[in-house]
Amino acid sequence: MAWIILVLSGVLEAVWATALGKSAGFTRLAPSIVFAVALLFSMAGLAYAMRTLPIGTSYAIWVGIGAALTVGYAMATGTEAASAVKILLIVGIVGCVVGLKVLH
Repeated sequence: MAWIILVLSGVLEAVWATALGKSAGFTRLAPSIVFAVALLFSMAGLAYAMRTLPIGTSYAIWVGIGAALTVGYAMATGTEAASAVKILLIVGIVGCVVGLKVLH
């Protein structure tokens, strides 16, 4: 169960990071609310997962999922330029996250 919560928390990290960018410095209400709610649940899920999973592994997986999804979403929506190198690096992040799970 901790692994499922950790993955969902990583997804929520991408949600709050994207919402933070769309909030325009917390001047837009809807993205600011999405940011706050997603941040709360993302951190709570990370804390829950860390009760049974190693801290370093949990944090690395949480950040890796969030970073890969945030950049992937930005490239998919056109707010960030896509390139073969970026895609290759994201694949590397995902590979490292999978590797950490396999080693656990």
